[in-house]
Amino acid sequence: MRTHAQATAKHPHDDAPDTAAAFARLAALPAGPERHALRQDLVRAWLPMAQRLAGRFRNRGESLEDLRQVAALGLVKAVDRYDPARGAAFESFAVPTITGELKRHFRDHMWTLHVPRRVQDLRGRVRAARQELMQTNGGHHPSVADLAARTGLSEDEAKAGLEALDSFSALSLDAELPGAEDGYSLADSLGSPDPALDVVVDREAVRPGLRGLPARERQILYMRFFRDMTQSRIAEDLGISQMHVSRLITRCCTRLRDQALREQAPAPHRPARPHAA
Repeated sequence: MRTHAQATAKHPHDDAPDTAAAFARLAALPAGPERHALRQDLVRAWLPMAQRLAGRFRNRGESLEDLRQVAALGLVKAVDRYDPARGAAFESFAVPTITGELKRHFRDHMWTLHVPRRVQDLRGRVRAARQELMQTNGGHHPSVADLAARTGLSEDEAKAGLEALDSFSALSLDAELPGAEDGYSLADSLGSPDPALDVVVDREAVRPGLRGLPARERQILYMRFFRDMTQSRIAEDLGISQMHVSRLITRCCTRLRDQALREQAPAPHRPARPHAA
């Protein structure tokens, strides 16, 4: 028999109403307006608890109003799935359901980068451990070894969780780097395609053809394209006319280009020869 103190004792949370009888009635009612109205009353009665749970996830990059909407959705699912015949209190069933809905929201909709589920879990454990350790050591950031000891993870796992802390959101490429001067941004630190790569490809393509040229023509091409000499200077050094140098350069370039194109062209398809009967 319950004592007077037990009967008048308050629930740990003021937002946990006594709705056991209402849930038993809901389970017995058939689908219809009466059951729908009772379901709505139960959702409204437990809505303050859902909003309290949503408040635990504030300051994580999502507005409190959106978090409350997600928590309300989790509450509706809890009301629809709760079975009073199992004997458990509704709150013990609803709290994990609502909290799981909030965590799924962060997991599926709030990450800018795609991070595996396991790494997301590591992030949560490392984040909680870091906050606890910073409260006990005067605000200093704990080391990877400290986080691993606190969470029971390996140092590699703790390091992966720390790296994931910065993967929840992404900076714009126009964002100025910390400590940078003159507006130096992330975009300024990115590389770009090297135009010399095409030159390397072209040189390798014409290398076989160059070996087949006469010595004087190879010398003229070297002087023109590698030593950047003018045609007049080449003609003067070789004792020939500038017009002759120009004709040789044009003829050699045309020959090398045609040969490179022939070698790069795909081989013609030859149909298979039929086997003799």
